Amino acid sequence: MVLKRNIQVGKNSLKLIFLVLSFYFWSIINLNSQNNLDGSFTDIKILDKISSKNTLLKLKNGELEKFKDLSIKSLKCKNSEFDDNPEITAYIQVRDLTNKNNDEVFVFNGWMFSSSPSITPFDHPVYDVWLVSCY
Repeated sequence: MVLKRNIQVGKNSLKLIFLVLSFYFWSIINLNSQNNLDGSFTDIKILDKISSKNTLLKLKNGELEKFKDLSIKSLKCKNSEFDDNPEITAYIQVRDLTNKNNDEVFVFNGWMFSSSPSITPFDHPVYDVWLVSCY
């Protein structure tokens, strides 16, 4: 009888250990998947409408980058968690440097979407900007 009771206690403790370990691994996987969605670099393409040239610009999030007459800053970018229809979003601020009267007014200030750039369009007479990737 004593031997049988010890076996029961051993089975219950194994179940408890298995439950704790599975919860631990599930939380690690969940945290890693959330961290992979946010990126620290944003790639955008800029089309010069006058010369018809495309330029790929790599932005580090939080840093200001100057491109000809534009001052561009990417504050945050994020990848979607769905692989079948990937969506890349980025919060971008663009200032026109030729306009000396209003230094604090943005030409574009908002979220940009890679699959639908027309949701929040970038409206500039010389340049066109769209989101390419986030990593």
